[in-house]
Amino acid sequence: MPQPLSRRDVLHRCATLGLLLAAPTIPGSIAEAFADAESGRRQPTPPNALGPFYRRGAPDGSDLRGATDSGLPLIVTGAVIDTRGEARPDATVEVWQADHFGHYDIEGYRYRATLAPDAKGGYEFTSVMPGHYPDRVAQHVHYMVKAPGCKPLVTQLYFATDPAFEGDPDHKFSNDPLVQSRELVRPVLLSGDPKDPMARVTFELCLERV
Repeated sequence: MPQPLSRRDVLHRCATLGLLLAAPTIPGSIAEAFADAESGRRQPTPPNALGPFYRRGAPDGSDLRGATDSGLPLIVTGAVIDTRGEARPDATVEVWQADHFGHYDIEGYRYRATLAPDAKGGYEFTSVMPGHYPDRVAQHVHYMVKAPGCKPLVTQLYFATDPAFEGDPDHKFSNDPLVQSRELVRPVLLSGDPKDPMARVTFELCLERV
C-alpha cells in the first residue's frame, strides 16, 4: 500500500518544482498537502456512475470466472482504507461487470460478487477482462463499497490497456465521457506463460469518513 508523503518529502517535491519560490507565502493547496502528509490523511477514491445493471444480493465469493469462460483471465487485488489511512476490514465490497463479450447477466449473478476484506482490509477476486458493450466506450468493473462510519462509495475500475484510450490514458481517458478521473484508470500487468497470459490489476479503495 502506498505510504503518505512525509513533510520533508512534500517540501522536497515542491522545491524541485519551484513551487516554494513562486510566492512569499505557501499556497493553500500546498499547505493542505502538508496537513495531509503529516496527519496521514488520504484522498477518497473518486466516485463514478452506478450504471443500469446493479443487482442486490450478489453471492459471497471471490471467483467470478468459470473454468471454461472465454476471455483474458484477470486478477484484481487491493485494499479498503479510509481517509485516515486506516484499514477497513469491516467493509463490504460488491463488484459486477460484463463478460468477455460485453454482456451483463441480468437474470442471475454471473460476474457478480460480494467480497469481505481480510484483517488488513485487503481484497482479491478473479475474473476475465470485461468486454465492451454498445452503450459504453471503455471496459470497466463496477464497485459499491460500504463500511460503518463512512460514506458509501460507488465507482468503477478502468484499464490503461483499453484500446479506447488509444495507448495514452493520461490524456485520452476522457474518450469515455463517464471516466471523470484519471485515478480510476489503472495499470495492467501481464504475467504467466506468453501463450496463456493473465492480467493483474491493483485498485485501492479509500472511503470518506462521515
